[in-house]
Amino acid sequence: MLRHIEDEILSGRLQVGAQLPPERELAAELSVSRPAAREAIRALEAQGVLTSGVGVGPASGTRVTNERSRALTRLLRLQVALAQFPIDEVIELRVGLERSAVALAARQAAAEELAQLEDLLAQMRRPDIELEEFNTLDNDFHVMIARAGGMGLISDLCVAVRESVRLPILDSSRRLPDWGALRADLERHHQQIFNAIAAGDGERAADLVEDHIRMAYSVLLG
Repeated sequence: MLRHIEDEILSGRLQVGAQLPPERELAAELSVSRPAAREAIRALEAQGVLTSGVGVGPASGTRVTNERSRALTRLLRLQVALAQFPIDEVIELRVGLERSAVALAARQAAAEELAQLEDLLAQMRRPDIELEEFNTLDNDFHVMIARAGGMGLISDLCVAVRESVRLPILDSSRRLPDWGALRADLERHHQQIFNAIAAGDGERAADLVEDHIRMAYSVLLG
């Protein structure tokens, strides 16, 4: 069942948005039990390949979706938690991806995307902001940069890598004796990265984001 649906997608016979037959018809067509068909669909939903909706209308039924970053994020987060991917390797991957992402953003970020980045910076500077909200906005800032670069695969991988270590980083932040000092450094780095992107200086933006990532992990993970 899983192989059949994968083959249909790889062959192009199933495109994004295509609706699968009802579970009963699919089970009969492939000569499998309905529970087996149901479990296969659930497995592909967990991978971000299928999505299911109830009721009637265009959102109902089981359809092929394109939630790549969700699937990548789930896989990488679990592998990091199981220590299959050591954290130092994840850091090196993040550095490589985000260097590429900021360089691309410096070349082609639209005015609207720059405005959104500025808004995120302003929100992070609020004096009353809590650590958890800062962490979320920090994540959004980096994700927005990746998306501004216009490369879908790099963007999705950046999201997956950041999300895979987001909870451990948040826990480490809570244990810091002086979170305010790190926050001030992060804000300064974010502004410098934004300035380089806005100026179209991709090489400087790439160097700044690498320094930023390595500094943050050295403080948070020792």
